Amino acid sequence: MNLIVEIDGYFENVLITGKTCSISELKKKYKIVKTRCTDISKFADIFCRMYQFERLPSSHEIDVRPDVVIDTDTDRIYAPRH
Repeated sequence: MNLIVEIDGYFENVLITGKTCSISELKKKYKIVKTRCTDISKFADIFCRMYQFERLPSSHEIDVRPDVVIDTDTDRIYAPRH
């Protein structure tokens, strides 16, 4: 089963999917990508490239709820309540 992650940021809201991992693992991945990302608007692309995640169509186009949200404005990573 794949993990669906919403990357919520000032520049964009993106849904991505990839291999399931824990929130603590996701936090480690986030920190690594953040150190390598000089332009936060490219965060989702870099994250996907480094960890073999894929972009999904926007939540307006498909009816999918994320398992985890990464808020790049506040550096918060959490499981949303649906």
